[in-house]
Amino acid sequence: MLWAIADANSATSARRASRTAIVEAGSLQQLVSDLETGQRGFVITKREEFLEPWQTAREEFPAEARRFTETATSPEQRRSAGQITRGVESLITDYSVPLVEAVRRGDSAASGLAATAEGKRRVDALRAQFDRYTVEERANLAAREDTAGVNGRRAVIAAGVGLAASTALVAAFTVFQHRAVVRPVRAAAAAAGRFADGDLGVRITPSNVAEIGTLGTSFNTMAASLQDSRTRIEESRKRLELLYEASVSVGTTLDVEQTARELAQVAVPGFADFTTVDLLAPVLRGEEVSARGSAQLRRVALAGIRQDAPLRNVGDLMAPGLSTAQVRGLKTGRAAIDVDLRTIPDSGSREPEQAARILDYGIHSLIRTPLMARGVAVGTVGFWRCRPEPFGQDDVDLAEELVAKAAVAIDNARRYTRERSTALTLQRNLLPQQVPGQTAVEVASRYLPAGPQTGVGGDWYDVIPLSGSRVALVVGDVVGHGIHASAAMGRLRSAVRTLAEVDLPPEEVITYLDDIVLHVGDSAQDEVSAADLGATCMYAVYDPVSRQCSLATAGHPLPAVLAPDGTVRVVSGDTGPPLGIGGLPFEATDLELDAGSVLALYTDGLVETRDRDFDSGLTKLCHTLARPAATLEETCDNVIGSLLRGHPADDVALLLARTHALSPEQVATWQIAADAVQVEHARKLGVGQLVEWGLEEATFITELVVSELVTNAIRYGEPPIHLRLIRDRTLICEVSDASSTTPHLRHARTFDEGGRGLLLVAALTQSWGSRQTKTGKTIWCEQALPCPMTTPH
Repeated sequence: MLWAIADANSATSARRASRTAIVEAGSLQQLVSDLETGQRGFVITKREEFLEPWQTAREEFPAEARRFTETATSPEQRRSAGQITRGVESLITDYSVPLVEAVRRGDSAASGLAATAEGKRRVDALRAQFDRYTVEERANLAAREDTAGVNGRRAVIAAGVGLAASTALVAAFTVFQHRAVVRPVRAAAAAAGRFADGDLGVRITPSNVAEIGTLGTSFNTMAASLQDSRTRIEESRKRLELLYEASVSVGTTLDVEQTARELAQVAVPGFADFTTVDLLAPVLRGEEVSARGSAQLRRVALAGIRQDAPLRNVGDLMAPGLSTAQVRGLKTGRAAIDVDLRTIPDSGSREPEQAARILDYGIHSLIRTPLMARGVAVGTVGFWRCRPEPFGQDDVDLAEELVAKAAVAIDNARRYTRERSTALTLQRNLLPQQVPGQTAVEVASRYLPAGPQTGVGGDWYDVIPLSGSRVALVVGDVVGHGIHASAAMGRLRSAVRTLAEVDLPPEEVITYLDDIVLHVGDSAQDEVSAADLGATCMYAVYDPVSRQCSLATAGHPLPAVLAPDGTVRVVSGDTGPPLGIGGLPFEATDLELDAGSVLALYTDGLVETRDRDFDSGLTKLCHTLARPAATLEETCDNVIGSLLRGHPADDVALLLARTHALSPEQVATWQIAADAVQVEHARKLGVGQLVEWGLEEATFITELVVSELVTNAIRYGEPPIHLRLIRDRTLICEVSDASSTTPHLRHARTFDEGGRGLLLVAALTQSWGSRQTKTGKTIWCEQALPCPMTTPH
């Protein structure tokens, strides 16, 4: 009997040691879990507070590892405990500490997939070792319990044979042992098994036995602590997931309102039941927000678990003077929480009716968070809850961090909106808004920038009226996209217009333009010039009187011509080097175009793409031009639709010009002998032509202009001398001679007998000028056609 009692005590001690070993294994495993959780939170958020449980786990590890090793119940278990402690020590020293240090240094590889996979592998291996250790310990415990039971029964049988009188005593002791020791121990073992399986809600029933009661109290305390830790870890995990989702989902575009909608949607339903985003009006326009401004707030986003919430609708305006919750948050610049809106008189709204609707709907808790960008409030975000749980202080911190991430994206979108508006304004001012009045050609044009977001590029075109009813057609291409290309294009277009005013031949215009690009490239320091980017240009002049078209090009593709009979050909000639090369001549190509011909000027982005070479694109352009169309606008649409799909990879400019010709009845030309007596004859010729045209009211000014210009040609020029009158949108008078000397307007002194001729011409006409020709020069002037006379009744 005494042997049985001693064996039972030994079994009880062994079982207590096994339970202690299991508890210590759980404590060490929880330490590993705290270590992993703190390390992972720090890697994701870079916030030092996540390292507090991690640092605590590091400090407690040596003592916990020593207790774990000392409580092992067998040599095999001691070896397993040693392997586990060495594995945890390796996890700390060889992986976790270097990983944290790498994150602090800003090493991007520390957050990479490889580092995460290595940590997961180590932790999974340790968990497997813990599981094996616990299973072995439980097996030892069960074996000891079985052995104790067998020995007890043997002792009872032996005692029953030898000591019949002690049967009742032995039976009573056995019942006591079963109720007071075995049953509580088995219950504790079952609870420990459920606890090891992850059921942190399990508890041990209190026992009157001191040791078992102490064990139960310790077990219940540990289980409650671990359950609380798990709850906090789960909450932290959800917060990290929300912040990660916000970093991925908010700011996917550079649109202010879309970014606001993404912020509202990401917070529902994980954080709030309803989310509202209100922005200042200047932010929506891309403008800077003044810290002292009084701009209005506009609701731009509303998201919720239902669609019938009694909140302000998207698009509603809210002046800063209103006492709404959102505006108060905007003024203070700090997040504020209303745990229970029922205790606030206005419930977040100035209107009592709306406040009542909000409360009746069930919304009872609100966090107001201002959107701060570079220290200035650009809007406010409201998080509303109607779920039973109100917001807490921890939710305020999360709301501030969530809104801070979104504020950066919204400010970036605002800056992009401002830059894009600036670029679009620049582009609109650099390209012709409407075709100037002229009768030489009918034009239609298209411009498509390569960047649909910026809307600016380096391609350009222009239509410039010239003297003598002529017109200049220009198309150019600055390599590249964006503001620099547009600025270079604007300088080139201004230079071409200036050279066109001088009325130089096309090859000279291109030559001067090349010199300008070279000089700008030499003088440019920090700015990007057209020479740096690379530029091409084609300049063509069409004369409706002679139907002659003269063009010169600097590295630009030659145009295509659609004849009136429907045939299309590509002009052949010298293209010349691109602008900014210098040292090489430019030659003109002369064409004679029938009235009704269509001249197609374009940039290489129209015909050449990534999957189509230049020649194939040019062939397709010719086929498209040959397709019948009612108007030039329709032809432009056909060309763009046939050669382009979606947004082009390069800037595209297309200019179509249908030529017109002046009839012989609109032009009169005479050769004047170089004799002063012929001036009177020239006046009579001019007056007679005006009478024939029915322009008698213009005879006085025209007679004076013809007299002055012919007199100057005879006196200062060289024969042959020609007088030409053109009746177009204006009345044009031209006098040509073989001299290349250009007249200059000068102001005669009081007693000078001459020097007033050109001054009179300039005063009596709309415009005047001179241009160089292949045989000399031409002096011209224009005057408005007289209004037709009406006969009074």
